[in-house]
Amino acid sequence: MGVKHIDTRLLEELTEQSQDLNSDAVRITQAALGDFAEASGPQPSRWWRRGSAATGAAGAAALLSPARAVAATSSDDVMALQTAASIENLAISVYKTAAGLSFIKDGNKTIAAFIAKTTTQHQAHLAAFNSAVTQAGGKQQTAPDPKYAAIVKQTLPSIKTPADVVKLAITLEDVAAETYTKNVSQVSSAQLRKLFASVAPVEAQHRATLLAVQALLADNLGNLIAIPTDAAKLPAAVGSVGIPDTFYPTKNASPISEGAVK
Repeated sequence: MGVKHIDTRLLEELTEQSQDLNSDAVRITQAALGDFAEASGPQPSRWWRRGSAATGAAGAAALLSPARAVAATSSDDVMALQTAASIENLAISVYKTAAGLSFIKDGNKTIAAFIAKTTTQHQAHLAAFNSAVTQAGGKQQTAPDPKYAAIVKQTLPSIKTPADVVKLAITLEDVAAETYTKNVSQVSSAQLRKLFASVAPVEAQHRATLLAVQALLADNLGNLIAIPTDAAKLPAAVGSVGIPDTFYPTKNASPISEGAVK
């Protein structure tokens, strides 16, 4: 790929916007959970207004019972939330496994930092989905998505390089983003649509970052995977490879029943 000079001020602005997107998504997720809790009836404590998303969701699990589940919630809603939780369980497991690999923990510091930050975000998403499952009167999902768990099990022995880790992570982030995007049109309440719509772009953002990293690794430009990076040396394609779709596709979205609790 040819080299194209990039305005570093624009790159800094895009980086800031990316960070803002995740912060906004967290606030929207918490608001959606709060709205869903209120729709379920009187609550003993407004847990979603205290602490982090993960802490709030954990508090919700302790405070709420299936008896308070919102009547309008359907069985499809419960399965969709459980499947989402199963995808998050698997993503967390894969990222934690990757973080322990010698060529990750002793390799590129930016990749290692991305894995650590992304793991934390997936843990917050898991807590949010399982909290909503509890609100809806269902059982929390603690197992990984069965379809992709089988793929991960088959793939892990062949992972030897950071590029292999990135390729697998792209698959998981893509199925998460596609599934949650499709779920927006499948769940029955505005609160749940808001929940899925707030998490989907974060997973898409993860995938976009990984696609850019993949492109740099493929061109033996791992030295440019850094924050801050030498923007003037970045290949031109890095500016577009992370956003290959005008509208996010859903053809690979997991069925709502795929990761439901049996």
